[in-house]
Amino acid sequence: MDIMKPIASTEIPTGNEWMYEIKYDGFRCLLEWGHDSIRLISRNNKELTGNFPEIIEFCKKTQPEIAPMLPLMLDGELVVLNNPFQANFPWIQKRGRLKNKDTINKAAASRPVSFLAFDILMNKGGSCMKKPYQDRKAVLEKIFSYIAKNERIRMIEAYANPDDLWGIIFQHKSEGMIAKRKKSFYQHGKNHHDWFKIKNWRTIQGFLTFYDPNNHYFSVNVYKDKQVKEIGKCKHGLDTETFQTLQQVFLKNGEKEVKGYNLPPAICASLYTLDLHQNELREPEFAAILPESTPEECTLSKLQLAMAMLPENVELTNMEKVFWPAKNLTKGDLLIYMREIAPYMLPFLKNRALTIIRSPDGVEAEFFFQKHLPAYAPEFIDSIQAEDEKLILCNDLDSLIWFANHGAVEYHTPFQTADHTSPDEIVFDLDPPDRKSFDLAIQAANLIKPLLDDLELVSFVKTSGKKGLQIHLPIPAGSMSYDETAVITEAIARTIETAYPDLFTTERMKKNRNNRLYIDYVQHGKDKTLIAAYSPRKTTDATVATPLFWEEVTEGLRPEQFTITNTVERVQHLGCPFKTYFDAGEKQNLSRVMKLVK
Repeated sequence: MDIMKPIASTEIPTGNEWMYEIKYDGFRCLLEWGHDSIRLISRNNKELTGNFPEIIEFCKKTQPEIAPMLPLMLDGELVVLNNPFQANFPWIQKRGRLKNKDTINKAAASRPVSFLAFDILMNKGGSCMKKPYQDRKAVLEKIFSYIAKNERIRMIEAYANPDDLWGIIFQHKSEGMIAKRKKSFYQHGKNHHDWFKIKNWRTIQGFLTFYDPNNHYFSVNVYKDKQVKEIGKCKHGLDTETFQTLQQVFLKNGEKEVKGYNLPPAICASLYTLDLHQNELREPEFAAILPESTPEECTLSKLQLAMAMLPENVELTNMEKVFWPAKNLTKGDLLIYMREIAPYMLPFLKNRALTIIRSPDGVEAEFFFQKHLPAYAPEFIDSIQAEDEKLILCNDLDSLIWFANHGAVEYHTPFQTADHTSPDEIVFDLDPPDRKSFDLAIQAANLIKPLLDDLELVSFVKTSGKKGLQIHLPIPAGSMSYDETAVITEAIARTIETAYPDLFTTERMKKNRNNRLYIDYVQHGKDKTLIAAYSPRKTTDATVATPLFWEEVTEGLRPEQFTITNTVERVQHLGCPFKTYFDAGEKQNLSRVMKLVK
């Protein structure tokens, strides 16, 4: 079947006749869902069913709930989600290439795909294609009201306000936006003016060194430590006259080689691109040739800053200042990390009174704690009034980058949100005497986990980023008081201490711990704070408080494995271990633990 395709646009159409959806980076496909068969068909009419068994399995499991609506045909995108608004295209490509059934099943278990439906072509066996888009969307919403909220099959939401949606797209570095006319019918191909795609381009600069006359691609490069580093090839985007002029420069002045013509660094250009994956620009297009720029301005560090898409309303300063001398990492590196990790970190900061540690001259220089909003802070930063002071809230990307730009390295939050006096999580802080004794934290965590399992509690674990581990139990807001959670934390801490008195202690005084791991249950109290998930730490090696999968908490795990240089890549490769944190908190079964408390 020839599916309806959006037309590329550089501008967002506006007005009451339009709705807007996030564009995800995946495989466009149709889900044909009948009573007796379930199939995934690609945009090129290729069968994808065998490559994505997790979708088929979910449909079979869900079929009783939606049987009256079958047969269905849904149009959507197959994606591997990094976060709810950003897909991982290299992962879905990898999945699509797999042939072996065992390999496919292993991949489905470790990094499952999602089918994100944005349209419906058939309902109860009848065509929906002649219904207006807004009516088709209403039918789709009704169908998904019968499907429990989940990761395998979801509906892509439509927004009325493009500015609100573009804010989400920018924060999460989504692929872009699709604008759809409310009254449009579903048509084949691109013979319409009803769907437009607007890409979330990054704009970068590089210099051109090579031209291949066989395919008309130019090589794009930057300098890395004064060495020329190729970052991709590009031929699209230039008007005919500019392209021919550039071509002639290479043909007349370039050194002839086997596959084309080589020039020393001289010609600079700005380009649009969607991503930089494994040192290769994704879907690059020329924006302009830059005769006033010099190749020396086109550096890898500037490229990385451009790819990060830092907010324009934060005036960035001293990007080259070294913050971690031992690792030669700069404030620019900190800002790039904070920008990229923001979609995963911000949910754990949102609406919580924040305490930051600022190290404006780097982690080995003077530092100070700050929990009150300074008078010079911009208006876009939220706060809450506490007596005659304003406490800091960090609710969005701009705020996070502003604090990082002002030297905030660490981010600590309380166990309750600003609108509650009771906790919405319980935390065990496992604090060994030093990093060399990190194995004690691993051992303690693996002793506490079965106790929590026996209480039917869903738990999450992260490194502290320094020398220990922290176990988190999300709970429904208002479900327990701090006095009640204290019963739990102390009971479990003393159980472990009693069983292994030579290894673990609840002794507050450091001098009396005798190289044992301290199980800090007292720290879990009202307005006390703990390092936030994904926060950097003020350590010499730029470590991060990193969420883990429980199966990672084994011998060989080390806190220094996770730094600002690799944590974003880790999350995008493995997924976020805390992805289900808030859902788990809402659903947490406290019946057994409340019996223990009472």
